[in-house]
Amino acid sequence: MAEKNDKCIFCLIVQGKIPCFKVYETEHSLAFLDIGPVSEGHTQVIPKRHARTLLDMRDEDLADIGPAIKKVAQMTGAEQYNILQNNGKLAFQHVDHVHFHVIPKPNTEKGLLMSEQVWPRVEVPKEELAETLRKMQTRL
Repeated sequence: MAEKNDKCIFCLIVQGKIPCFKVYETEHSLAFLDIGPVSEGHTQVIPKRHARTLLDMRDEDLADIGPAIKKVAQMTGAEQYNILQNNGKLAFQHVDHVHFHVIPKPNTEKGLLMSEQVWPRVEVPKEELAETLRKMQTRL
């Protein structure tokens, strides 16, 4: 896990230079309580190796973080929860180190709030979907 960024708050947490409330840890991942939680048990799950976005992560780190997220979700005790991960400023990423929020949804008043205004549902013609699929496949 040698790759780190000494100006990154999450890298400093991984190095033990900034304290955290550690929830779970593996060789490649670290989970700790969010200091500004949306609900009780709101946890950040991060790769220990610095990566700015999901596309910057190494496959072995991705393979490790998925089961860590699942374990943390189980540890919250919540039957309903959100897993949130943002990439880039326009997508509301506030720390330039990949992080997954595990946000328990204990009731209708706590947790992440979403609505049709935030996530509008739009019907798209099948022809447009087929064209989108074609474009995406050419980028792989």
